[in-house]
Amino acid sequence: MPPTRTERLDGLPFTGRHRRLLVGSGLGWAFDAMDVGLISFVIAALAVQWDASPGQLSWVASAGFLGMAVGASLGGLLADRLGRRQVFALTLLVYGLATGASALSWSVGVLIALRFVVGLGLGAELPVASTLVSEFAPPRIRGRVVVALEAFWAVGWTLSAVVGYLVVPADGGWRWALAIGALPALYAVYVRRGLPESVRFLEARGRHAEAEAVVQQFEASAAASSRARGRTPGTGSGSATAVAPGAHGTVPAGAPAGADARTAPDPGPVATLTETPAVAAPRPAELFSARLRGRTATLWVVWFAVNFAYYGAFIWLPTLLFDSGFSLVRSFEYTLVITLAQLPGYAVSAVLVETWGRRPTLVTFLLGSAASAGLFSQADGSTQVLLAGMLLSFFNLGAWGALYAVTPELYPTRLRGTGAGSAAAFGRLASILAPLSVPLLRDQGGTGLLFAVFATVFVVAAAGSALLPERRGAVLED
Repeated sequence: MPPTRTERLDGLPFTGRHRRLLVGSGLGWAFDAMDVGLISFVIAALAVQWDASPGQLSWVASAGFLGMAVGASLGGLLADRLGRRQVFALTLLVYGLATGASALSWSVGVLIALRFVVGLGLGAELPVASTLVSEFAPPRIRGRVVVALEAFWAVGWTLSAVVGYLVVPADGGWRWALAIGALPALYAVYVRRGLPESVRFLEARGRHAEAEAVVQQFEASAAASSRARGRTPGTGSGSATAVAPGAHGTVPAGAPAGADARTAPDPGPVATLTETPAVAAPRPAELFSARLRGRTATLWVVWFAVNFAYYGAFIWLPTLLFDSGFSLVRSFEYTLVITLAQLPGYAVSAVLVETWGRRPTLVTFLLGSAASAGLFSQADGSTQVLLAGMLLSFFNLGAWGALYAVTPELYPTRLRGTGAGSAAAFGRLASILAPLSVPLLRDQGGTGLLFAVFATVFVVAAAGSALLPERRGAVLED
């Protein structure tokens, strides 16, 4: 029996097409991070330039996360109904336009309302992008590829730190920073036309001709790469057997390799594959079926805890440094240095998810985050603050990479977007609460109590992660 399209796709090495998908999705991810990171600098500037209260500033941050909670849930559900690529492009457009409009805000109330709309797009985009990339990545390196996607978050957050350091301190500079954040609206046009739709989604919806054309594009890319290296497809080091275009008698007439997936003709009777019938639209209640309820509940706890500690710490970081006696410019400078430590965190995590596995990597990085938060709670002086902050940045973002790698792997194709989106949505509830909790916790016990709480929450996340299934190297469930 000839292999299915998903088996042909999974058997390919990492090709130029995979790289284009990774970079194309990653740029959208970086824009996301830049937008979220910019708001941490904006609220620090507004405390000075608008004399905004901590309560008002908390809502500027939390309104965006409230939108992200709603967006993550709707985005995942729509991705399983309309397609990964369509929703990805739409979310970029929504939050790009809303971010640009935020630059024109004339009051804190208007800024809060627009941040909610920004959050709708941001929250929907992240689980959709990770789902799309995971469904194309070769199984043996899928975790590494998804962590590489997540590493674009560090790139975007670093860009936000650079913009924050160079632009925001000027009078009214926060407006120009948010105007820069409107770039994703333009990028959405490329996403809509330049990225492929998920083969697994297309087959689940009965769109077999389009699925065949996409697989042929990736097979043609693998064959071209092999010819360039003077090899037969599939003989690359460590790769599974790659399939040349047209193998297995599955090429539909009139649909040459590389044909546009949107215009490919129906393969009709010439195809030898047994086509998978279209499946029913997903229902969110299925996430709590007898087989999935345990992993869903555990995953939600982990997402909630990681979101609370991460956003509670990093959204307020420039303001915390400023309130500790550093100048606004120096606090932004320290935040930039701390942010740079995210990049090696992702790099180490990308290696370990394929050598150790997803679960041990996630647990290790979360425990490292807890220890780093404990060090930050006791930090005294510039050197200790920088060191503890860099360690927290390193471990926390490495944990995020492993979490995004494992999440889409826990669900079958028809529920993958819904499952990833619902976990992200539940986690966003914590990101709403965290910025609101920071002023209250600091009033009770200062920065020491605040980061001691974050350390405890990281430990809870590590305990939950230890209960998740290990899916290293496994083929995604269709």
